[in-house]
Amino acid sequence: MRIRPYHTATNLAVQPGGTFELTVQNRFGAASTIAARHVIVATGYFSQPNMLGIPGEELSKVAHYFREAHPYTGTKVAIIGGSNSAIDAAMELLRAGAEVTVVYRGETYSPVIKPWVKPIFESMVNKGRIQMLFQSRVVPIAETSVTVSREGREEEFDNDFVLALTGFRPDRSLLAGAGAVVSEADGIPQYDPATMETTVPGLFVAGVIASGANANEVFIETGRLHGGFIAKRIASCSATIN
Repeated sequence: MRIRPYHTATNLAVQPGGTFELTVQNRFGAASTIAARHVIVATGYFSQPNMLGIPGEELSKVAHYFREAHPYTGTKVAIIGGSNSAIDAAMELLRAGAEVTVVYRGETYSPVIKPWVKPIFESMVNKGRIQMLFQSRVVPIAETSVTVSREGREEEFDNDFVLALTGFRPDRSLLAGAGAVVSEADGIPQYDPATMETTVPGLFVAGVIASGANANEVFIETGRLHGGFIAKRIASCSATIN
């Protein structure tokens, strides 16, 4: 397997004969091309975070991506959101020694939380180790605090960092550039679930990009099955050509 680290795919085009030409750029902006008979788009959905549009969102203490917990050790962290990314981050931050408050607009726990994670998280909330604020939303964010609106009143909390884990939108430009059919309503690319092949022969999707806007339909634990479907399809194509 040949791996090109620090390269970004910028364009995917179908060539005469049904092959593909992928344009990539290295971290210095130099472009090159890769020819392929098959292409798998497994870019996930973390390209474009959903912005909150509230005062203070531009502060350096605010992040829309959670990478690791240890930089937050010993600090007060507010997590905005209640889906899997928010719950996973809260658990990691707790283990790293952060004081965690989760601010969620829903009335109760999100139904999309992984069933093997939810009981553990609920236990931490019930024990008071994580503060869970339902039917709540952050209004402004200040340098040393956040203000939360809930039950018709506003309450200010001391705060060091904010993780706005409110979801993302997948980048479907590579699929669109190659001519694959993508639903405008929900962002789901049209594909064969038995092979993961799109409407463009030889072009496949794998992982959460196959679920469109609702990324919670596909987890890492289930998306890993896509590789087997794709491998069988490619193997059958190769056998036919040979």
